[in-house]
Amino acid sequence: MKKFLLSFFTIIVPFLTFAQDFEIVGETVNPSNKINDGVINIAVKGGVEPFTYRWDQQSTPLTSNQAVGLTEGVSYSVVVTDATGASKTGVFTVETEAITEVFNGLMTPAVGALGSILFWDPFAAVGIYDPVVYADVKQIGIPNWTNDLENKYTLKKWLKADGEKVNVNDPIAVITDKSGRDLTVNSSAKGELHHQTAEGKVIYNSENAQHVIEQGAHYFATVKYDEPAVLTHPNGDPLTKPISFIVIWLVFGALFFTIRMGFINIRGFKHAIDLARGKYDDPDAPGQVTHFQALATAVSGTVGLGNIAGVAVAVSLGGAGATFWMIVCGLLGMSMKFVECTLGVKYRDILPDGRVFGGPMNYLRYGFEKRNMKGFGKVLAGMFAVLAVGASFGGGNMFQANQSFEQMAGQFPVLAGHGFYFGIATAILVGVVIIGGINSIAKVTGRVVPIMASIYIVAALAVIIMNIQNIGPAFSAIVEGAFSPSALKGGVVGVLVVGFQRAAFSNEAGVGSAAIAHSTAKTNHPPSEGFVALLEPFIDTVVVCTLTALVLIFTGMHEVEGLAGAQLTSDAFGSQISWFPYVLALAVFLFAFSTMISWSYYGMRAWTYLFGKSKKVEFVYKMLFLVFVVIGASVSLGAVLDFSDMMILAMSFPNIIGLYMMSGEVKVDLAGYLKKLKANQLFRKIESK
Repeated sequence: MKKFLLSFFTIIVPFLTFAQDFEIVGETVNPSNKINDGVINIAVKGGVEPFTYRWDQQSTPLTSNQAVGLTEGVSYSVVVTDATGASKTGVFTVETEAITEVFNGLMTPAVGALGSILFWDPFAAVGIYDPVVYADVKQIGIPNWTNDLENKYTLKKWLKADGEKVNVNDPIAVITDKSGRDLTVNSSAKGELHHQTAEGKVIYNSENAQHVIEQGAHYFATVKYDEPAVLTHPNGDPLTKPISFIVIWLVFGALFFTIRMGFINIRGFKHAIDLARGKYDDPDAPGQVTHFQALATAVSGTVGLGNIAGVAVAVSLGGAGATFWMIVCGLLGMSMKFVECTLGVKYRDILPDGRVFGGPMNYLRYGFEKRNMKGFGKVLAGMFAVLAVGASFGGGNMFQANQSFEQMAGQFPVLAGHGFYFGIATAILVGVVIIGGINSIAKVTGRVVPIMASIYIVAALAVIIMNIQNIGPAFSAIVEGAFSPSALKGGVVGVLVVGFQRAAFSNEAGVGSAAIAHSTAKTNHPPSEGFVALLEPFIDTVVVCTLTALVLIFTGMHEVEGLAGAQLTSDAFGSQISWFPYVLALAVFLFAFSTMISWSYYGMRAWTYLFGKSKKVEFVYKMLFLVFVVIGASVSLGAVLDFSDMMILAMSFPNIIGLYMMSGEVKVDLAGYLKKLKANQLFRKIESK
């Protein structure tokens, strides 16, 4: 027997060793000079089929030996496992060819490093919260259903009883469409079947407005898993809904200042409107622009592509319920805008030639100096200025030029391939405005912002009114989605985070950028400009972002898969107003144009803080800014823009630290201002009868 076993292992062990030994051969392909189109093909020599390929690129399936859409110049790994469980790891890099690919490849690790800070999840890190998304049930719906499907489906017969155990591919029901064609539906999961529709009842009817708007109207059954299933990316990584540190930082700050200032966002709203309307405009007050012009400049910097593309992404990811939390965050952000813009005016510096220098750079430096923390204040102010300059060239400039060109070229094909000339034309338009300084910028934004906002708001209201019959299901979907969403949307926490994140990123409350514009307002009372500023998150998030979300929900486009961003919003409008995508493309350009001219001023003030306040220094910045407009419209810069966009969020770190430190003096100033207002001691225009 011993001889037999010895002979058996002598023969079988080398065989198993040979069977498990394999080699990974990779081929890298760079098909063009465009960024992020690299390809890696894997071939396996030896081993036992079938193989699984676990790529570190999450969008590549476990069954695919090819990864596409890769960033050139960045290393990618793949773990290949054969049928015996043996595995090997290969690391490959698609070589760069074009200069844009080199920049993109160099910036990608930087984006990852900054993102690991901004989007770090402290709750998951200490084990308080599990960010992994689980599914308790599998929803069973009409096969191949899409939101634009025009048909009627009725549940003809159940093949499995309610509560019965089913396996994957078990026939569970027969449904019938309006032509009388029967369709047998199989279970797509193993577990306990639960009926949601009775035999003979309609599952989905495209002529029923409630069905079109209702989230998940095409589902007619659920299968409850024996154990909650982890939802995964195609590559097998768990799907997560982390609570990002940057979102916590912004939302906690907004909540803190709302309470600290005694809910100034609510009780100060009426006075804010009076100030914006010019009732308290003192023509002899120090400053350069009126309250309304300062508001228009700051609003033009925030109302932009995020309100169109960003909201579509938020509603796609978080469902209708994300809208509710977006509104809540917008309302809270009003108080933070009040604090930062009050400080922006209080610590501003006005030169003899009338130019105003204000914003976080000033109140961080001199506010901390007043508290005997001069060194710390200078560090925070310098950090803010560097981030603001970078953000102005990228997120406030190149990103706007790039995306406005993409949207315009999509609606007007004659522009396709002519990004450079589009950039030149845009740079000339921007240059004409910004050369004149804040007065010129304020005059243009004072006219452009009301026009572009009116066009967008009227169009959104028109779509909503055309679908007014959906108002009940729409608001029901918003409320139910906010408090009892499916696991696929990440549960309540996932939807809340998506909504808060979109609102915080859109209205820029806490970022500090708006304080630079508001510091130029003509006023003798810093809190007056804080009141005006609190209208920004209301306009940006509570009005414009919410209208975008409502258009998507009222038209049923919030459930469309495979589309995201501005295209989804454009399709939602286009489904009701056929010619509106052309108007939307023009609105996107105006949004981007107004954002660029506002951010040129933000960046210039940060630039002059770093390099001096001379007009020559200002001119150098303006010329650089115009060059970046052309680059943004004509070149794809991927990770460079992502990094710059993150710099906008990073500006909130030094800024909010300063707001916490100085919130006490803002509260004292607010009390003094309200006392004067009540005693009728403020300058007020005499209204003509």
